Parts: sequence; structure tokens; C-alpha cells
Amino acid sequence: MQLGRVGIWNHELARTDPSEQALFGEAVAELDELGYGTIWIGGSPGVDRAAKVLADTRQITVATGILNIWWHEPADVAAQTAALAAEHPGRFVLGLGASHKKLVNDYRKPLSYMREYLDGLDAAGQPAAERVLAALGPKMLELSRDRAAGAHPYLVTPEHTARARATLGDAVLAPELKVVLDTDPETARATAREHLAIYFQLANYLNSLRTLGFTDEDFAEGGSDRLVDSTVAWGDENVVADRLRQHFDAGADHVCLQVLGASLPREQWRRLAPLTSVQ
Repeated sequence: MQLGRVGIWNHELARTDPSEQALFGEAVAELDELGYGTIWIGGSPGVDRAAKVLADTRQITVATGILNIWWHEPADVAAQTAALAAEHPGRFVLGLGASHKKLVNDYRKPLSYMREYLDGLDAAGQPAAERVLAALGPKMLELSRDRAAGAHPYLVTPEHTARARATLGDAVLAPELKVVLDTDPETARATAREHLAIYFQLANYLNSLRTLGFTDEDFAEGGSDRLVDSTVAWGDENVVADRLRQHFDAGADHVCLQVLGASLPREQWRRLAPLTSVQ
């Protein structure tokens, strides 16, 4: 699994409006040229969306971040990933996640359903070495270690990365990091709070943050400064580089940057590209 050191996470790339595809194609091709290791397509994309991004790039890895396991049959996903592997060898990573009770009809125990889903992928021949799981808690992290190549945690801190590494052993650890390139504390935190608002309505993220020492007071009124500053790297490129190093020092193999404040933040991606060499 060739993720590189630093990647880009963007949910707009999951959109399929035909009028946007030329612009998206130019954007992902530039990410490839800028030297990022992986493009993570957010917004619960299907494998078909990754196929389009792969076709528009030459060498960068493309990952689903994440495919919602409630919306896709494992046999179909296995067949689609096999086709991508044949056409773009070594360039696709299947990121899988169990989504949220609030967003899925007939939701049941996510860990149990993920195990069933992985059974289906295994039966259809989809290689465990080509998939990662969206994992926050210890049991899903253990499943990521035992039934996949590793984990892709979202909305986490370097402390979580250290805990995840302890559970994962040598498995891949690829956390997401939110970024606001703005040195003004008031406007930077406002951008971060606007983005974080939806996650304060989702129990699994709140539970995960609680294990890191945050409380209901931190979730009130858009999020405390402490929570915002811990989960979002706001400031200039040096601030982002420092947070990257914290995740790497804590055990991350790869960190994907989600730039907040713009739907397709190409200028910011260019500014951050030198950070692909951060150690």
C-alpha cells in the first residue's frame, strides 16, 4: 500500500455533476503533479467515483474515505475493486466505514456488521491488504489490524494517533487532519467551528473525543477553543507542519490534510505541497 507521507482529503471530489468533472479532473491531476501521496475522496463515495479520479491522474494513489458499507453490496464492491486493480495496479485503496445511526436506515451494531461485510469481501476475493477501515475505538482498530491493512481515523488528535498505533502494531495508520490556513484566531476558529458543527450531532465522534478528555462543555456553543485548537491545525504552513510532525511522532504512517473554508482549495493545496517532505 503506497500512500506516501502526506495526502489530501476532499469531499467535493465525490460529486458527480457532469458540469464539474473537467474542473475536478484538472484539480486531481495537479495534486498528482504536486507530489501528494494519496487523494482521499470524502463524502461516502462509491468505487466508481475513484475510477474517475484514477483515470484523471498518473501515479498518485486514490482512496475512498470512506465507502459506506450500508449502501454497497460487498460482492459488487469486490468486483469493482478487482477491475480497478487490473487497470491501475497498486493505486487504489478501499476505505470502508460503518457510517452513523443518524444517517442510515435499519442501522445495527456497526462492529458486527463490519465483520459481516468483511466476510463478504473475503468470500468475493477482495484482498485485505488493499483496504483500510475508518476506526476510532479500540475494537474497530483491532478489526482494522486483523482484517484489513490498517486504519483511517477521522477527527482525531495526535494523542489518538498514539493510542491507535499501540493497538495496530505494524498495521497502516493514516489519520485525517483538518487545516485552516488563516493566522487570525477569530476567523480561523469560526471556519473550524462551522465545519465541526455536524460532528457534534454524531455520537461516535463525541464518544471518541470524550476518551481524549473532552467534555460536554467542549461541545457547547460551537466547540471550545481547546477542542478546536486540538482537532484543527489553523495558522500558517509552519503550524500545519508542526501538527504533522506530532502525528508522525505518535506513530502515523500517512496523514491526509482536509483544508477547510473552500470547496476545492487549490491555492491552499499548492501552499501545503512542500509539507509532503515533512519528517
